[in-house]
Amino acid sequence: MNAETAEMVKSGFLAAVPFARTLGLSFVDLDLGRAEMRLPDDPDHHNHIGGAHAGAMFTLAESASGAIIVGTFGDTMDRALPLPTKAEIHFLKMATGDLTAEAVLGRPREEVIAELDGGRRPEFPIDVEIRTADGTVTGKMTIIWTLKPNRK
Repeated sequence: MNAETAEMVKSGFLAAVPFARTLGLSFVDLDLGRAEMRLPDDPDHHNHIGGAHAGAMFTLAESASGAIIVGTFGDTMDRALPLPTKAEIHFLKMATGDLTAEAVLGRPREEVIAELDGGRRPEFPIDVEIRTADGTVTGKMTIIWTLKPNRK
């Protein structure tokens, strides 16, 4: 993905997802099949023990996966609706300070597009790691997405 396209995806994503803006999420990096987003530390987003609230961590991870969808499959949105179908998150350690989520597409784009072109509804995982500023992994999430073909 070239820099101009990446900037369009980033600004378009944040314009279209008000909750991401509410939490102050920002992009660290974006490329085809990979996205990294940041959640700044904010006491208003803490839980009862002073770490990042589970909902804020979930939103960070889900947003990074959604950025992959826009950046990698944006050219299919005229013929398919991207939808998350299920998600599983594991909270591994208390998450404090600024957090980043790195999301990675779990299947090749070409494979997913071939299924869509064949009239099927592809499903594919996006794996996400949530880390503190020092690189400690505090959570892992897998989100299953689908591209639901538009029916005429």
